[in-house]
Amino acid sequence: MHGHFRCPTIGDSLSQRPRAGWVGLAAVLVVLHSWAARAQQPEVHYFHHGIMPPGAIGGVQLQRGGPVAGFFQPVEITAPQGVSVALAENGLFVPPQQTPIKVGLLIGQVYRLRVVNIPFYEGLEVYPTIEVIDRLYAPPDQIWRFPIEVVITEEDLRLALEGKFVTRVVYLEDPRVALPAAKEVQGQGWFDVAPDRDPLAVADQLGRPVAILRLGARFPNNPLVPDPTFLFGSPPWVRFTSPPASEPGDLEARKQGPSATTSENAVTRAQGESRRPTGRTAHKGALAYGNQRVPTSLKPVR
Repeated sequence: MHGHFRCPTIGDSLSQRPRAGWVGLAAVLVVLHSWAARAQQPEVHYFHHGIMPPGAIGGVQLQRGGPVAGFFQPVEITAPQGVSVALAENGLFVPPQQTPIKVGLLIGQVYRLRVVNIPFYEGLEVYPTIEVIDRLYAPPDQIWRFPIEVVITEEDLRLALEGKFVTRVVYLEDPRVALPAAKEVQGQGWFDVAPDRDPLAVADQLGRPVAILRLGARFPNNPLVPDPTFLFGSPPWVRFTSPPASEPGDLEARKQGPSATTSENAVTRAQGESRRPTGRTAHKGALAYGNQRVPTSLKPVR
């Protein structure tokens, strides 16, 4: 049997051929086009960045309004064993004390710390700053149980004493993207960020930034002489006081949360503010810049 193959000439109409392949190709092109459109997300331009001077980010946050102005956000400061930390009050540093320390700090203000008794660096001191840029929304009677945890590590202190500048951004994890698993890390987890990346932007992608710790570069001319510029005006802060122990059957006493006393120049405006629980207060994290680290998950203080 003889056969032959017919090759269509220019005059032959391709429209007479089956169109299933063309329809399939069109469908594939549409799917690929829609996938590419979704992949090309609009670039986010952040108004804030990690190299802004202390106080600039918190000041802008206050201008947005909301229940942040005048609110003393509980903060727990932790340093290596044996290290003591002091805050400034009335233009001078108070006597240093062992950590952890619980204090209430105003949102938008910058607080200068004095860190002494650093292991292997006898006689040397570091003067970091803490800037609280947002608040947590714990139940009103448990705000001191869920503070923002600011951890100063031994490596942070070493880098600062070597002349390096370290920025640690503490953020609240986004429960929609956080791993649904318990963290086994002791203390505060963190990870380094490349020097060419903005730690504040990275923290914002992972959750909600709430505080910034900066170490290095600044030292007072004389720690015994008041320097309002170095201390950023010595803003007021709240001193945490543990409540008296209650009997097991004393339900009313157990309902009462921890108490707090203010520093001499503190203003206690925020005590009656309403607070909106979010359920996210047990998940916190942090981040650092240059020699930077980002804590990712913290345990609530019990």
